[in-house]
Amino acid sequence: MEKKNYNPEFFAEALNEAKKGYAEGGIPIGSVVVYNNKIIGRGHNRRVQDKSPILHAEIDALRDAGRQTTAVYAECTLYTTLSPCAMCSGAILLYKIPRVVIGENRTFMGSEELLKSEGVEITLLDDRECFNLMQKFIAENPHLWSEDIGE
Repeated sequence: MEKKNYNPEFFAEALNEAKKGYAEGGIPIGSVVVYNNKIIGRGHNRRVQDKSPILHAEIDALRDAGRQTTAVYAECTLYTTLSPCAMCSGAILLYKIPRVVIGENRTFMGSEELLKSEGVEITLLDDRECFNLMQKFIAENPHLWSEDIGE
C-alpha cells in the first residue's frame, strides 16, 4: 500500500506513546491526532493502568484532543501503532477523520475494511518495531492481550 500522507515524525510520536504504555505495564499501543501539521491529541492504551474497558490508544488520543468541531476532525490524520478495532474505527467514522496511518496489522487486523468502505484513506506502514513490541508484550502477557481484543 502506498505510504502517502505519512509523516515519520508523527508516527514516531505514536510509537513513543506505545512505549510509554508498555513501560507503565499496559498494552503497547499508541496514537496521535494531527491537525494542520501539529499534534493536537496523543495517547496510549490505558485499559490496564486506568482499569477502563474502553481506553484504547485512539480513544485516549481523541480525548486528549478535546472537543473539536467536525470541521477540525475532518482535516485530521490519526496515527496509530496497531490496526484500529471496531470501537476505535467507530470513533474515527463518527468524527469523520479522513486519514489513518497504521503501524502494523499482522498482530491484529482491526476494522480497516469498514474504514475503507466509508472512504477513510488507510496507510499501512508494516513497521517492524511496532510488530516486535507487540509480540514481546503478548509473549509476556497473553491474558492481558486476550482481554484487550475481547477473546
